[in-house]
Amino acid sequence: MRVALCVDALAPHPGGIGRYTWELCQGLRHRGEISSLHYVARGRLIDEPERLLRGERLPRRRLLSRLIADRKRKQVLRTSLVHGPNYFLPQNADHGVITVHDLSVFRFPESHPAERVKAFELQFIRSLERSLRIITDTETVRRELIDMFAVDPEKVTAVPLGVSPRFRPAGAEAVAGVVEQWGLAPGSYGLCVSTQEPRKKIPELIRAWRSLPRSIRDRFPLVLAGGSGWENETLLAEIESAAAEGWVLNLGFVEDAVLPQLYAGAALFVYPSTYEGFGLPPLEAMASGVPVIVANQSCLPEVCGDAARYVDPDDTGGLAAAIHESLCNADWRSETVQRGLNRAAQFTWDRCIEDTVGVYRSVTPRS
Repeated sequence: MRVALCVDALAPHPGGIGRYTWELCQGLRHRGEISSLHYVARGRLIDEPERLLRGERLPRRRLLSRLIADRKRKQVLRTSLVHGPNYFLPQNADHGVITVHDLSVFRFPESHPAERVKAFELQFIRSLERSLRIITDTETVRRELIDMFAVDPEKVTAVPLGVSPRFRPAGAEAVAGVVEQWGLAPGSYGLCVSTQEPRKKIPELIRAWRSLPRSIRDRFPLVLAGGSGWENETLLAEIESAAAEGWVLNLGFVEDAVLPQLYAGAALFVYPSTYEGFGLPPLEAMASGVPVIVANQSCLPEVCGDAARYVDPDDTGGLAAAIHESLCNADWRSETVQRGLNRAAQFTWDRCIEDTVGVYRSVTPRS
């Protein structure tokens, strides 16, 4: 089969969708049933999607070259199965497959930039109508999509994401070389890896951490890692206040190369997000041998199963109590770490690629 993969989500600091797109790029290359694989981004065919990850500018083209390339791109889109892994199909694709990661733009529009909401209002329904099949990350989002947009259930398939084998338990010596650059020691901090935006409930996490005994906060500072989002002016003020008190460290975006060590060095991972399409960070923490607390909402119970402790993210007292117990109960920690390792092992990118290609097969005539 011929496949055209849209890779606009690739960037030097990729978010979750960018990482998903990159895994598709790598995995689909090695599938024997795919006779040709083209990459489409910025309205043109891309030979090496790695260049987008490196932030390289695409070369300028003369008018004649641009016209020839545009004609080839349109031909590729007409003759290939087009996959839009970031919600949308490109304009010249008559049909294809899209991946819908979550419906937060429609459920919580106030928590997204206005230009993003407008883009979804203009393009999403059109992409749904042109899609032969739709992939979601979880069964939770699959049901939401069917209910909200009256999509034929036969068209929608849940394909779970995977955890990279780079995320695994590591000894203190291997971790120390990385975390010491931030003044941290292995096993001596709590961690939250998340974009700093409203639905992630980071202000609630900071307030819960503030209510812990001072001795616990001194022993286990809260480390925040993740790119800056939007509508977060109040959050940034809370982070600065807590950092001034010495028990919060805001790392911002952390390079992918050192993220596994940051995970593996944590004493506890907390993810109080109120709405997710999948929630990859908790599984990455589990794979790293770290006990996990997550919100009891959206798809997180589906993804984390019996391997996490669940909390109401809006109950500051309950969240604080769960954090305190999780840091101090050695028996619970040991048992939860093992359950987490077992749970994370069920989610692999190989399986994600295999199931994705299965969706392709369902809409591609056999040759």
